[in-house]
Amino acid sequence: MKRFYKDVTVAEADGGYGIRLDGRPIKTVSSRPQLVPTRALAEEMAAEWAEQGDEIAPARFLFRDMADYATDVVTPDRAAAVASLLPYAATDTLCYRAEPDEAFAARQRMMWEPLLTAAETRYGIKFVRIAGVIHKPQPDATMARLKVELERLDPFTLAALRNTAGLAASLVIGLAALDPAADIDALWDAANLEEDWQAELWGKDWEAVELRALRAKAFAAAARFASLAQNEH
Repeated sequence: MKRFYKDVTVAEADGGYGIRLDGRPIKTVSSRPQLVPTRALAEEMAAEWAEQGDEIAPARFLFRDMADYATDVVTPDRAAAVASLLPYAATDTLCYRAEPDEAFAARQRMMWEPLLTAAETRYGIKFVRIAGVIHKPQPDATMARLKVELERLDPFTLAALRNTAGLAASLVIGLAALDPAADIDALWDAANLEEDWQAELWGKDWEAVELRALRAKAFAAAARFASLAQNEH
């Protein structure tokens, strides 16, 4: 699609902030008014529009897509949005380990155990660690407690969590990324531990390296989206 606008601005409206293209407000994919809770987030979204070239590249609208998801999907049915996130805890990557006598298991313990134990302490829960790939259910009490925690989150944070947890295949990492003080690079390394281990053993696949870079960008963008949706900067 050709770029059809010149000026990009941010305006306050109806208790939120929206983008204006040549003075005209933007709507979501479902034709709802696109409004976000903070000016800081709106300005980041405006930058996505302003930085487009003569041809609009939809893949560069990371913030816009999350805002649309928050408005069009999460807000109308928060319960469904929460339910869609819980499987990332039921099969959390951090819980599935190599056999204890394997070298990779030591690396997993070093990088994953601090994240898992921190989540257990923070939420008052217990995760089952599994050696191998055969699924084992997490305790009902753990899943129920995490459901309560997710239900406390606002739609924009849930939209960000959909990306952080999905990209990491881990609700523990996804939630940790929502902390403004989180080390996003370290969390992403933890999420990609097995891929990195294989690269150490067999060498890098450069197509995989490029894909990882794109996914890392999306992971960091989701963490920043959550932070900007909650705080003015």
